[in-house]
Amino acid sequence: MSRIGYKVVKVPEKVTVTTNGNDVTVKGPKGELTRTFSPLIEMTQKDGEISFERKDSGKKSRELHGTTRANLANMIEGVTTGFVKKLQLVGVGYRAQLQGKKLILNVGYSNPVELETPEGLALEVPSNTEINVSGISKQEVGQFAAEIRSIRSPEPYKGKGIRYVDEYVRRKEGKTGK
Repeated sequence: MSRIGYKVVKVPEKVTVTTNGNDVTVKGPKGELTRTFSPLIEMTQKDGEISFERKDSGKKSRELHGTTRANLANMIEGVTTGFVKKLQLVGVGYRAQLQGKKLILNVGYSNPVELETPEGLALEVPSNTEINVSGISKQEVGQFAAEIRSIRSPEPYKGKGIRYVDEYVRRKEGKTGK
């Protein structure tokens, strides 16, 4: 039984949710998101709340029930407050800087790594060892933050690399002498 799928999603006053078949558009103060959902889940909107029902009790319907509700709730949260992923650079000489829409990373390679900021996302570099990725789509923010992290993932011996602010890097002891 999907506990999350049966919870209703409350729609704030500033947000409008319109459905056109399986296409759902959410408009809010920060922007607009559109997504196509599966026809196996039926959405019902009334009195500022959206509820979700399965059309049948098949395996695929059960899988998509909670996922559909969570995705719509994330869309509503994105257009009202937005999402932010914070990264930090750990290592001697590791630094980041922003030039226009380009992120330039010096993370131990012979040449700096340059990344173009995707459309709909905003980058902020508060200090030269911190990067904030923000936007209205949780999926796009997380994907771009993961791409930045994959340039130099944290290694387990010294802990150097690009990591999320709340990430714990498990350390290994390394080699010992005789």
